[in-house]
Amino acid sequence: MQLYYKNALLKCIFIFLQNYIMERLFEYAGKLLKKTNTDFVRYLYYQVNWENQLIGIIGPRGVGKTTLVLQYIKMQLPVKESLYVTAEDFYFTENRLVDLADEFVKYGGKYLFIDEIHKYPNWSRELKLIYDYHKDLKIVFTGSSLLDIKQGSADLSRRSVMYFMKGMSFREYLALIHQIEVPVYSFDQILTHDVDITNIDHPLPLFSSYLKKGFYPFSLENDHGIKLKQIIDQTLEVDIPFYANMNVSTGRKLKHLLSIISQSVPFKPNMSKIAEMMNASRNNISDYLLYLEEAGLIAQLREDTKGIRSLGKVSKIYLENTNLIHNLTYENPDTGNIRETFFYNQLRVLKDVNLSRSADFKIDDIHFEIGGRSKDQEQIRSLQNGFLIKDDIENGYLNTIPLWHFGLMY
Repeated sequence: MQLYYKNALLKCIFIFLQNYIMERLFEYAGKLLKKTNTDFVRYLYYQVNWENQLIGIIGPRGVGKTTLVLQYIKMQLPVKESLYVTAEDFYFTENRLVDLADEFVKYGGKYLFIDEIHKYPNWSRELKLIYDYHKDLKIVFTGSSLLDIKQGSADLSRRSVMYFMKGMSFREYLALIHQIEVPVYSFDQILTHDVDITNIDHPLPLFSSYLKKGFYPFSLENDHGIKLKQIIDQTLEVDIPFYANMNVSTGRKLKHLLSIISQSVPFKPNMSKIAEMMNASRNNISDYLLYLEEAGLIAQLREDTKGIRSLGKVSKIYLENTNLIHNLTYENPDTGNIRETFFYNQLRVLKDVNLSRSADFKIDDIHFEIGGRSKDQEQIRSLQNGFLIKDDIENGYLNTIPLWHFGLMY
């Protein structure tokens, strides 16, 4: 009889603890939802098919993935049936994702959101089990460590739908920071000058501000530069070394490599020379560059190899966006590099952008030369399908297009 009461007491304690833990998770999520502003939502919100059972949203640190999923919960879902958790929560030091999902479903839960999934060991294996065990449970997970997420998502290829989230376009910056609403324009509309800009009185000063600190949604905050530096440091010192199982000294080499690139962009890679500068093996440099690219810190421009982007030889290396240029370049950054970086950054969201042997960039069979107001047609004069993209102009004409127009594509 004594054993019976002891077991009954232990069972009651266990149930109490489970209820307490679940209430704490709901309470934390509720506080976040109350603070979540829904006046502005990122472009990806409208592209995600939220009806899928398992959705992955990946992207570099700081682009707004957490805010996106919280906005969706707040605007579209019954809060009592939805739970947001972060894989960094202390709950997961002693509990598994599978256990959380089981308890959540018992509580009547239908929508589970797991942030920073890459911080959880063997996450893809457990997501598989949750997906198979709970067919009525919809799961959305986010992750910043792109290399780890890509590796894990391969295991979920038949189950999950993956979306990649970029930083803000110039169009989104106008809406969030200046409350100027501009519709999305397609690539073809921009090439044919089918862009209505009558509601933007002075676009060029706004564009200049965007290039300095408009790519990340925390642009409004006064400590923008500090936060961006923290993102860079976290990516170099935590995300990439954790994924690649690097030691501390190898992690420092990533910083050195990024420093070399930031001082030299657009950077034409010479693997032997880089290896010598870094006192590293030449064979490792390509891996380091891939890590930096996948983590959203650089962008490698490749030659066109029959449309297979991954097989093309790397011809130039850029920093991933213009905000990184202004953060990492201590002296006056090169204007031409800023222009090319912006064009490549915005176009590669929707298009395969390659090196042009006659101009700066090539998309399909179209060539693009980037320059300032005084740039002439000489570079593309002999090309059948060439466009001159100019900074410092408000309106386009013939085959000349304002650079800032390409920031209105998403």
